[in-house]
Amino acid sequence: MFEKLDSLLRRYDELHKLMADHDIIADMDRYQKLARELSSLENIVKRYNEYKKVSSELNDAKHIMEKETSKELIDMAKKEHEELAGKKSALELELEEIILEEDTDAGRGVIMEIRAGTGGREASLFAGDLFRMYSKYAAKNNWKVEIMDSHSVEAGGFKEVIFAVKGQDVYKRFKYEKGVHRVQRVPATEASGRIHTSAVTVAVLAEAEDVDVQINPQDLRIDVFRSSGAGGQGVNKIESAVRITHIPSGMVVTCQDERSQNKNKEKAMRVLRARLLEHIRKEHEEKIAKDRRVQVGTGDRSEKIRTYNFPDRRVTDHRIGFTIHDLPNVMEGDMDKIIEALIQTERKLKLNVVQS
Repeated sequence: MFEKLDSLLRRYDELHKLMADHDIIADMDRYQKLARELSSLENIVKRYNEYKKVSSELNDAKHIMEKETSKELIDMAKKEHEELAGKKSALELELEEIILEEDTDAGRGVIMEIRAGTGGREASLFAGDLFRMYSKYAAKNNWKVEIMDSHSVEAGGFKEVIFAVKGQDVYKRFKYEKGVHRVQRVPATEASGRIHTSAVTVAVLAEAEDVDVQINPQDLRIDVFRSSGAGGQGVNKIESAVRITHIPSGMVVTCQDERSQNKNKEKAMRVLRARLLEHIRKEHEEKIAKDRRVQVGTGDRSEKIRTYNFPDRRVTDHRIGFTIHDLPNVMEGDMDKIIEALIQTERKLKLNVVQS
């Protein structure tokens, strides 16, 4: 734990120096990003400095107890030592809590991508169900949902839907949704009553800012075309849809939900930045085995994370073996019990690493 705290303290001092640099002061975006990082470290640095001060005073009291011959001074030192020891223990617990809660992305919004997988029409319908579930959960938390791009199907639901969510603790609570969601239910068109199993994949990306990912405009190929789908008669008459290809990575993002080409381009760039940031971080995390030990699940979008069994009204999260028989309410956005169980499990894993 103390290696981590010393690292944060060094970063805090480094940030102070960087923010005094004239070139950085002139770059408002970078300056604001550094200011936010500095602000996020204020509390833990303050507590750690207080912990070091108490530890030093505790050693002084111990020295007096061991070296002093005056009974009066020894008694005073013992009393002070007892009080300081209690204060030190309390600060240790507080520092542990702060480290466990630390998440550089906690204050970010997210971009979520839901795609129908195996199961055909039923998978598309369930993709729509998941989108509505997340939207209702967002509404309960006063978060803002913005559709970035979508491909609906005639029977209802989505082949794919990409949307942004902004608000307090969005990433903290939605980050566990990444992976394969499996549904077991009897389709409306199934006359024999046979249960079908379908799957939907969900990706959760921390929304990136311009300063997080530097994109060279020369690395982009931007194509415009006529959009398709909902939007009225005029939707297909102008080339408002945008497709952006990031040549170095091969990533392709398409947005066509807006009537304005500029707005579609802006949304597509937001999705591209988030995907590139996720790619960079994933490469980094794969090099650090310790980080893997504190995650709930692998974090891979191909991992089967949850099953929604409609006949049994059951939702099971396979990563932590958590089951709740309240599926109708979960689909209405009542997700807190599942998310809290995931948060507590990850917290225990982190605590084990901190204490090891």
